Amino acid sequence: MLIFTIIIIVPIWNVLISSFSSGKSLADGGVSFWPKDFSLENYRAVFRDDGIWQAFFISVAKTVIGASTHVLFCAIVAYSYSKSHLKGRKLYTAIGIVTMFFGGGMVPTYLLMKSLGLLNSFWVYIIPALFSFFDVIILMNFFRSIPQSLEDSAKIDGAGDWKIFIKIFLPLSKPALATIALFNGVGQWNDFFTTKLYITDKALYPLQMKIYEIVVQSQMSSMQHVAGSVVLDTTAKGVQLATIVVTTFPILVIYPLLQKHFISGMMIGAVKE
Repeated sequence: MLIFTIIIIVPIWNVLISSFSSGKSLADGGVSFWPKDFSLENYRAVFRDDGIWQAFFISVAKTVIGASTHVLFCAIVAYSYSKSHLKGRKLYTAIGIVTMFFGGGMVPTYLLMKSLGLLNSFWVYIIPALFSFFDVIILMNFFRSIPQSLEDSAKIDGAGDWKIFIKIFLPLSKPALATIALFNGVGQWNDFFTTKLYITDKALYPLQMKIYEIVVQSQMSSMQHVAGSVVLDTTAKGVQLATIVVTTFPILVIYPLLQKHFISGMMIGAVKE
Protein backbone atom coordinates (compact mmCIF):
# COMPACT_ATOMS: atom_id res chain seq x y z
CA MET A 1 0.00 0.00 0.00
CA LEU A 2 2.87 2.36 0.86
CA ILE A 3 4.62 1.61 -2.45
CA PHE A 4 1.35 2.14 -4.35
CA THR A 5 0.83 5.49 -2.59
CA ILE A 6 4.39 6.59 -3.42
CA ILE A 7 3.92 5.62 -7.08
CA ILE A 8 0.85 7.91 -7.21
CA ILE A 9 2.26 10.84 -5.19
CA VAL A 10 5.74 11.14 -6.74
CA PRO A 11 4.59 12.18 -10.27
CA ILE A 12 2.10 14.68 -8.79
CA TRP A 13 4.81 16.15 -6.55
CA ASN A 14 7.23 16.35 -9.49
CA VAL A 15 4.67 18.28 -11.57
CA LEU A 16 4.02 20.66 -8.66
CA ILE A 17 7.65 21.51 -7.87
CA SER A 18 8.60 21.69 -11.55
CA SER A 19 5.87 24.28 -12.09
CA PHE A 20 7.66 26.48 -9.50
CA SER A 21 11.05 26.15 -11.23
CA SER A 22 12.47 28.69 -13.68
CA GLY A 23 12.30 28.12 -17.42
CA LYS A 24 16.09 27.79 -17.68
CA SER A 25 16.16 25.09 -14.99
CA LEU A 26 13.44 23.11 -16.72
CA ALA A 27 15.26 23.46 -20.05
CA ASP A 28 18.55 22.28 -18.47
CA GLY A 29 16.81 19.41 -16.62
CA GLY A 30 17.70 18.14 -13.16
CA VAL A 31 14.51 19.23 -11.33
CA SER A 32 13.52 16.25 -9.19
CA PHE A 33 12.17 16.70 -5.64
CA TRP A 34 12.62 20.44 -4.98
CA PRO A 35 12.12 23.54 -7.16
CA LYS A 36 15.31 24.69 -8.87
CA ASP A 37 15.65 28.50 -9.12
CA PHE A 38 12.24 29.05 -7.51
CA SER A 39 10.06 31.17 -9.79
CA LEU A 40 6.41 32.15 -10.15
CA GLU A 41 6.81 33.20 -13.79
CA ASN A 42 5.00 30.09 -15.07
CA TYR A 43 1.91 31.03 -13.06
CA ARG A 44 2.25 34.71 -14.02
CA ALA A 45 2.23 33.59 -17.67
CA VAL A 46 -1.01 31.66 -17.05
CA PHE A 47 -2.79 34.45 -15.13
CA ARG A 48 -1.42 37.35 -17.20
CA ASP A 49 -4.24 37.00 -19.75
CA ASP A 50 -7.14 39.35 -18.96
CA GLY A 51 -9.73 36.76 -19.98
CA ILE A 52 -8.55 34.07 -17.57
CA TRP A 53 -11.01 35.03 -14.79
CA GLN A 54 -13.93 35.17 -17.25
CA ALA A 55 -12.93 31.67 -18.42
CA PHE A 56 -12.69 30.53 -14.77
CA PHE A 57 -16.21 31.84 -14.12
CA ILE A 58 -17.55 29.97 -17.18
CA SER A 59 -15.86 26.75 -16.01
CA VAL A 60 -17.28 27.05 -12.49
CA ALA A 61 -20.75 27.95 -13.79
CA LYS A 62 -20.96 25.08 -16.25
CA THR A 63 -19.59 22.62 -13.68
CA VAL A 64 -22.01 23.65 -10.90
CA ILE A 65 -25.10 24.10 -13.11
CA GLY A 66 -24.25 21.10 -15.31
CA ALA A 67 -23.62 18.68 -12.43
CA SER A 68 -26.65 19.76 -10.37
CA THR A 69 -29.11 19.68 -13.29
CA HIS A 70 -27.66 16.36 -14.50
CA VAL A 71 -28.13 14.74 -11.10
CA LEU A 72 -31.67 16.12 -10.69
CA PHE A 73 -32.77 15.13 -14.21
CA CYS A 74 -31.29 11.62 -13.96
CA ALA A 75 -32.83 11.17 -10.49
CA ILE A 76 -36.30 12.09 -11.80
CA VAL A 77 -35.98 9.62 -14.69
CA ALA A 78 -34.51 6.91 -12.44
CA TYR A 79 -37.37 7.30 -9.94
CA SER A 80 -39.94 6.65 -12.66
CA TYR A 81 -37.88 3.73 -14.03
CA SER A 82 -37.75 2.16 -10.57
CA LYS A 83 -41.55 1.74 -10.55
CA SER A 84 -42.69 -1.64 -11.88
CA HIS A 85 -46.11 -0.22 -12.81
CA LEU A 86 -44.60 2.29 -15.30
CA LYS A 87 -46.19 1.60 -18.70
CA GLY A 88 -43.65 0.79 -21.44
CA ARG A 89 -40.79 0.49 -18.94
CA LYS A 90 -39.12 -2.36 -20.85
CA LEU A 91 -39.29 -0.41 -24.11
CA TYR A 92 -37.83 2.73 -22.49
CA THR A 93 -35.08 0.62 -20.92
CA ALA A 94 -34.21 -0.98 -24.28
CA ILE A 95 -34.05 2.45 -25.95
CA GLY A 96 -31.85 3.75 -23.16
CA ILE A 97 -29.45 0.79 -23.42
CA VAL A 98 -29.10 1.38 -27.18
CA THR A 99 -28.02 4.98 -26.51
CA MET A 100 -25.24 3.67 -24.27
CA PHE A 101 -23.55 1.88 -27.17
CA PHE A 102 -24.53 3.82 -30.29
CA GLY A 103 -24.34 7.56 -30.96
CA GLY A 104 -25.42 9.74 -33.84
CA GLY A 105 -21.88 10.66 -34.88
CA MET A 106 -20.08 13.99 -34.87
CA VAL A 107 -21.62 15.59 -37.99
CA PRO A 108 -25.29 14.74 -37.19
CA THR A 109 -24.73 15.87 -33.61
CA TYR A 110 -23.25 19.17 -34.80
CA LEU A 111 -26.22 19.72 -37.16
CA LEU A 112 -28.61 18.94 -34.30
CA MET A 113 -26.91 21.49 -32.04
CA LYS A 114 -27.07 24.03 -34.85
CA SER A 115 -30.77 23.42 -35.45
CA LEU A 116 -31.45 23.79 -31.72
CA GLY A 117 -29.62 27.13 -31.69
CA LEU A 118 -27.01 25.91 -29.22
CA LEU A 119 -23.94 26.98 -31.21
CA ASN A 120 -22.10 29.77 -29.38
CA SER A 121 -24.49 29.38 -26.45
CA PHE A 122 -23.68 28.64 -22.81
CA TRP A 123 -26.47 26.06 -22.79
CA VAL A 124 -24.53 23.78 -25.14
CA TYR A 125 -22.52 22.86 -22.02
CA ILE A 126 -25.67 22.02 -20.04
CA ILE A 127 -28.51 20.62 -22.17
CA PRO A 128 -26.67 17.83 -24.08
CA ALA A 129 -25.13 16.63 -20.79
CA LEU A 130 -28.43 16.47 -18.89
CA PHE A 131 -29.04 12.76 -19.44
CA SER A 132 -26.89 9.67 -19.01
CA PHE A 133 -28.61 6.29 -19.02
CA PHE A 134 -25.64 4.75 -17.21
CA ASP A 135 -26.21 7.14 -14.29
CA VAL A 136 -29.95 6.44 -14.47
CA ILE A 137 -29.27 2.71 -14.01
CA ILE A 138 -27.10 3.40 -10.95
CA LEU A 139 -29.73 5.65 -9.36
CA MET A 140 -32.58 3.31 -10.32
CA ASN A 141 -30.91 0.37 -8.53
CA PHE A 142 -30.29 2.61 -5.50
CA PHE A 143 -33.94 3.70 -5.39
CA ARG A 144 -35.04 0.07 -5.54
CA SER A 145 -33.03 -0.65 -2.38
CA ILE A 146 -35.17 1.82 -0.40
CA PRO A 147 -37.89 -0.11 1.51
CA GLN A 148 -41.29 -0.05 -0.18
CA SER A 149 -42.92 0.35 3.24
CA LEU A 150 -41.61 3.93 3.46
CA GLU A 151 -43.39 4.85 0.24
CA ASP A 152 -46.55 3.00 1.26
CA SER A 153 -46.73 4.77 4.61
CA ALA A 154 -46.21 8.15 2.90
CA LYS A 155 -49.05 7.41 0.48
CA ILE A 156 -51.33 6.51 3.41
CA ASP A 157 -50.53 9.96 4.83
CA GLY A 158 -51.63 11.51 1.53
CA ALA A 159 -48.25 12.20 -0.10
CA GLY A 160 -48.04 12.21 -3.91
CA ASP A 161 -45.23 10.94 -6.12
CA TRP A 162 -43.40 14.30 -6.26
CA LYS A 163 -43.57 14.72 -2.48
CA ILE A 164 -42.35 11.15 -1.91
CA PHE A 165 -39.52 11.72 -4.37
CA ILE A 166 -38.40 15.02 -2.83
CA LYS A 167 -39.03 14.30 0.86
CA ILE A 168 -38.03 10.60 1.05
CA PHE A 169 -36.01 9.35 -1.91
CA LEU A 170 -33.67 12.32 -2.45
CA PRO A 171 -32.62 12.68 1.23
CA LEU A 172 -32.01 8.91 1.52
CA SER A 173 -29.99 8.86 -1.71
CA LYS A 174 -27.36 11.48 -0.84
CA PRO A 175 -24.40 9.03 -1.23
CA ALA A 176 -25.49 7.97 -4.72
CA LEU A 177 -26.37 11.53 -5.76
CA ALA A 178 -23.03 12.86 -4.47
CA THR A 179 -21.13 10.14 -6.35
CA ILE A 180 -22.93 10.91 -9.62
CA ALA A 181 -22.40 14.66 -9.02
CA LEU A 182 -18.68 14.12 -8.44
CA PHE A 183 -18.19 12.05 -11.61
CA ASN A 184 -20.24 14.45 -13.73
CA GLY A 185 -18.63 17.53 -12.17
CA VAL A 186 -15.13 16.25 -12.94
CA GLY A 187 -16.24 15.50 -16.50
CA GLN A 188 -17.73 18.98 -16.88
CA TRP A 189 -14.64 20.66 -15.45
CA ASN A 190 -12.26 18.78 -17.74
CA ASP A 191 -14.48 18.98 -20.84
CA PHE A 192 -12.56 20.56 -23.68
CA PHE A 193 -14.08 18.97 -26.76
CA THR A 194 -17.50 20.65 -26.49
CA THR A 195 -15.89 24.08 -26.73
CA LYS A 196 -13.70 22.99 -29.61
CA LEU A 197 -16.73 21.80 -31.62
CA TYR A 198 -19.50 24.26 -30.81
CA ILE A 199 -18.02 27.50 -29.44
CA THR A 200 -16.18 30.21 -31.38
CA ASP A 201 -17.11 33.13 -29.13
CA LYS A 202 -14.10 33.62 -26.83
CA ALA A 203 -16.33 35.12 -24.12
CA LEU A 204 -17.75 31.60 -23.63
CA TYR A 205 -14.39 29.84 -23.46
CA PRO A 206 -13.95 27.76 -20.26
CA LEU A 207 -10.67 27.69 -18.36
CA GLN A 208 -9.38 24.61 -20.18
CA MET A 209 -9.78 26.23 -23.62
CA LYS A 210 -8.29 29.53 -22.46
CA ILE A 211 -5.27 27.81 -20.99
CA TYR A 212 -4.88 25.76 -24.17
CA GLU A 213 -4.57 29.06 -26.03
CA ILE A 214 -1.98 30.29 -23.52
CA VAL A 215 0.06 27.08 -23.89
CA VAL A 216 0.00 27.35 -27.70
CA GLN A 217 1.09 31.01 -27.52
CA SER A 218 3.84 30.05 -25.08
CA GLN A 219 5.10 27.33 -27.44
CA MET A 220 5.20 29.77 -30.37
CA SER A 221 6.99 32.37 -28.24
CA SER A 222 9.54 29.77 -27.08
CA MET A 223 10.30 28.73 -30.66
CA GLN A 224 10.82 32.35 -31.71
CA HIS A 225 13.15 33.10 -28.79
CA VAL A 226 15.11 29.86 -29.21
CA ALA A 227 15.68 30.80 -32.86
CA GLY A 228 16.99 34.19 -31.63
CA SER A 229 19.11 32.58 -28.86
CA VAL A 230 17.27 34.45 -26.08
CA VAL A 231 16.96 32.94 -22.58
CA LEU A 232 13.33 32.89 -21.35
CA ASP A 233 11.92 33.16 -17.81
CA THR A 234 9.28 30.62 -18.85
CA THR A 235 9.16 27.71 -21.26
CA ALA A 236 6.25 25.93 -22.90
CA LYS A 237 6.84 22.98 -20.55
CA GLY A 238 6.76 25.26 -17.48
CA VAL A 239 3.48 26.83 -18.58
CA GLN A 240 2.02 23.39 -19.28
CA LEU A 241 2.97 22.19 -15.78
CA ALA A 242 1.46 25.34 -14.20
CA THR A 243 -1.64 24.70 -16.33
CA ILE A 244 -1.98 21.18 -14.94
CA VAL A 245 -1.79 22.49 -11.36
CA VAL A 246 -4.28 25.33 -11.99
CA THR A 247 -6.88 23.09 -13.66
CA THR A 248 -6.51 20.24 -11.15
CA PHE A 249 -6.46 22.30 -7.95
CA PRO A 250 -10.26 23.00 -7.74
CA ILE A 251 -11.05 19.28 -8.11
CA LEU A 252 -8.54 18.42 -5.36
CA VAL A 253 -10.28 20.95 -3.08
CA ILE A 254 -13.82 19.72 -3.79
CA TYR A 255 -13.09 15.97 -3.64
CA PRO A 256 -12.48 15.78 0.16
CA LEU A 257 -15.83 17.54 0.74
CA LEU A 258 -17.67 14.76 -1.14
CA GLN A 259 -15.39 11.91 -0.05
CA LYS A 260 -17.56 10.70 2.85
CA HIS A 261 -20.63 10.49 0.58
CA PHE A 262 -18.56 8.83 -2.14
CA ILE A 263 -17.20 6.12 0.20
CA SER A 264 -20.66 5.62 1.73
CA GLY A 265 -22.14 5.18 -1.75
CA MET A 266 -19.48 2.63 -2.70
CA MET A 267 -20.06 0.65 0.51
CA ILE A 268 -23.84 0.62 0.07
CA GLY A 269 -23.42 -0.55 -3.52
CA ALA A 270 -20.94 -3.27 -2.52
CA VAL A 271 -22.61 -4.83 0.55
CA LYS A 272 -25.66 -6.99 -0.10
CA GLU A 273 -27.64 -8.85 2.52
